[in-house]
Amino acid sequence: MMYITRSEMILRFGEGEMIQLTDRSMQGVIDSEVLDMAIADANGEVNTYIQERYPSLSTVPFPLKRKAGDIARYYLYDNNPTEHVKNEFDNAIAWLRSVAAGKVSLGPNEAGKPTPSNNGAEMVTSGHVFGRSDTGFI
Repeated sequence: MMYITRSEMILRFGEGEMIQLTDRSMQGVIDSEVLDMAIADANGEVNTYIQERYPSLSTVPFPLKRKAGDIARYYLYDNNPTEHVKNEFDNAIAWLRSVAAGKVSLGPNEAGKPTPSNNGAEMVTSGHVFGRSDTGFI
């Protein structure tokens, strides 16, 4: 599944940055192969976290697109990401871990049912305090 596309990467981060990060032959244009590889790597990374809870999505939720873009951008920086890019990557991975753990939901699954979550409230009672047969104050 494609969580972020080439055109979305350009729109999100700007053509200039995409040229700077992908143009290894110094032609002054985006190298599609380099960008596509970073996107494929990011999509694979995202899949490792969400495929169990969301085996297929009919649409990609906006937060997931953004996180996939942050991951792809980080991969484009190779060994020299800026502090901001590194922080966004770390935040994306932490968020994906929360999705995998069921702490964050991406919405209903393909069957239209909410995905199981581990963060629901549970009410517990120790029994009745008063009843009709009690000889209490009521």
